[in-house]
Amino acid sequence: MQLSDRINKMATSQTLAMAAKSRELRDEGKDIIGLSLGEPDFNTPDFIKEAAVKAINENYNSYTPVDGYVELKDAIITKFKRDNHLAYDRSQIVVSTGAKQSLANVAMVMLNPGDEVILPCPYWVSYAEIVKLAEGVPVEIRTGVESDFKMTPKQLEAAITPKTKMIWYSSPSNPSGMVYSKEELRALADVLIKYPGITVVSDEIYEHINFVGKHASMAEFEDMYDRVITVNGVSKAFAMTGWRIGYIGAPTAIARACNKFQGQITSGANCIAQRAVITALEAPVSKIQYMVDKFKERRKLIIDLMTDIEGFKITEPEGAFYVFPDISYFFGKTIKGHKINDATDFSMFLLEEALVATVTGDAFGSPDCIRFSYAASEAQIEEAMKRIKKAVSEEK
Repeated sequence: MQLSDRINKMATSQTLAMAAKSRELRDEGKDIIGLSLGEPDFNTPDFIKEAAVKAINENYNSYTPVDGYVELKDAIITKFKRDNHLAYDRSQIVVSTGAKQSLANVAMVMLNPGDEVILPCPYWVSYAEIVKLAEGVPVEIRTGVESDFKMTPKQLEAAITPKTKMIWYSSPSNPSGMVYSKEELRALADVLIKYPGITVVSDEIYEHINFVGKHASMAEFEDMYDRVITVNGVSKAFAMTGWRIGYIGAPTAIARACNKFQGQITSGANCIAQRAVITALEAPVSKIQYMVDKFKERRKLIIDLMTDIEGFKITEPEGAFYVFPDISYFFGKTIKGHKINDATDFSMFLLEEALVATVTGDAFGSPDCIRFSYAASEAQIEEAMKRIKKAVSEEK
């Protein structure tokens, strides 16, 4: 049976692949500490779960509007005004089955074969594959620890060509945890206003997990508002990964195109999840602050412990729940019989010898790094760093 070239060319998600490998090893009886998945280890808050139960009891069980319940769209509009100073109307909002589908919708309705999409590295693992699926061409801008994983206006301008159609970025970033300030976004916008044909995708899924101050959105700038697609969702800050609700605020023409496309692919998102998300978004952000505070404590813990491991070059993440060390120090070395040629080798070495699951930086366009998620207990973080320090100290 001949599969399509499309699927044969698509890379497997490295985060999901590492999670699957970890499960296999656990099934073999090995004590794997999973620091690979970007999933909060908290339960969904009770007030949100109660809203879902209420929706079930009120018999919400029918197909939903393709672009989301009106009440949910109104809650999203209020959220954008409250948290981001962005004014959208219902025609500009599309609710999808997770922010990942929101991104795929955008790519499919915006890109033609050969259109270039600028991706500042490191980028979220699925960006490049989604772009390629839509027959676009990913154009990477390399950054590193020395620049806090942030692209400069000069780098951005150098990457723009007549074929550039879009730029996609996340802030706070998965995987680096860096956060673009309003001033930094303004400097990038000053480049982009010279190129009116370029549309921006601003992925803000980690918006509320921010340790350095006020979140900034590119769409806040009046001269960029009509060119920015703001992507968000409830998976991370509300610990609702399995509920699968994401959304966009976008120019009306783009939102309508996403609605048209989604109508042929999945139709509307889950009815019960949508009703629960109305309650989540209408609640004050302070209701989830306890999770953000705990992530901040874990960030300090993992940074303190990782700083004590020779060969790990780190920058302190400003948001999300990841740390993304440069581990190129180990390239070319042999440790406990493992030849370390690249980040993928090092990630597999940690899994096999330290029994700690991470994700190679190759998956994020940064081949000198690996990603650790600290959405895990303090005990797991401490044990993981202890195992890693022991494993890498036994170089031969």
